[in-house]
Amino acid sequence: MRILVTGGAGFIGSNFVRRIMDGTFAGFSSVTILDKLSYAGNIQNLASIENRDFEFIQGDICDSALVDKLIEKNDVIINFAAESHVDRSIKDATNFIKSNIQGVQTLLDSVKKFDDRRFLQVSTDEVYGSIALGSADEEYGLFPNSPYAATKASADLLVRAYHKTFGLNLLVTRSSNNYGQNQYPEKLIPLFITNLMEGKKIPIYGDGENIRDWIHVDDNCEAIFYVLNDGEIGETYNIGGGNEISNINLTKSILELMGEGIDRLSYVDDRLGHDFRYSVNSSKISSKIGFTPKISFSKGLSDTIKWYGDNQSWWKPLK
Repeated sequence: MRILVTGGAGFIGSNFVRRIMDGTFAGFSSVTILDKLSYAGNIQNLASIENRDFEFIQGDICDSALVDKLIEKNDVIINFAAESHVDRSIKDATNFIKSNIQGVQTLLDSVKKFDDRRFLQVSTDEVYGSIALGSADEEYGLFPNSPYAATKASADLLVRAYHKTFGLNLLVTRSSNNYGQNQYPEKLIPLFITNLMEGKKIPIYGDGENIRDWIHVDDNCEAIFYVLNDGEIGETYNIGGGNEISNINLTKSILELMGEGIDRLSYVDDRLGHDFRYSVNSSKISSKIGFTPKISFSKGLSDTIKWYGDNQSWWKPLK
């Protein structure tokens, strides 16, 4: 089985590729990575496998000629490519619309030309919007509240439409907040960790009571691999970590693990349209496919802090 991984030099995509190359994810005869190498795509994320047998192509998923050429020679496509930082989408949504909607349309139009291909769209729990009580299952309505989330929801709907209209072999996964090694340091957990390492304060939006569910990137990648192999055509699968925690309590955990005090906190004005709580019901992937997360949040967070401590040459140039 030949696989094309778009966004394969990004945070989640590169972790997925590394697990193919080390043999954890088996069954692939060739691996092709397509990445634009925008600010969050980093070729250094693939440094540990640079001597392995894979093809890397720098390019844009909106380039239909390039996409056609690559999809023609691959059996499976996973789309990790996306603009993903909410704050950036609030400042200017242009690149998000291009990459997250037009890029997905380009990929789907190409898959349609070679309709025996299997395509998996990697999405987010943010498409469900803020949930006060309970958890969103896959039939829950889409109520995105940020420009970023709106573009991801739009892509999900395109995938559904192309499946229903053309009968294509398409899948969607929606995961909760990822964390772990190689995450770009503008994101919450690596930002807080690296700020503390640099002697800076941690910026907390509003009162810090906003709640997120966290899943380690290795668990998310494993879940995606399960869905790719065993998911039912046309279906969507939530991937939750089962680790709901408020931002302020998460911050306190990081401070404690790094031996710092609450004097390192700095409360800042809340984000525009800040969703209070994300929460997904992951019973479908558990019951239908047999996936459950393996990495405890305490161990995952401790390992993540250690990784950023051991890899300062990776993140310092990015800040």
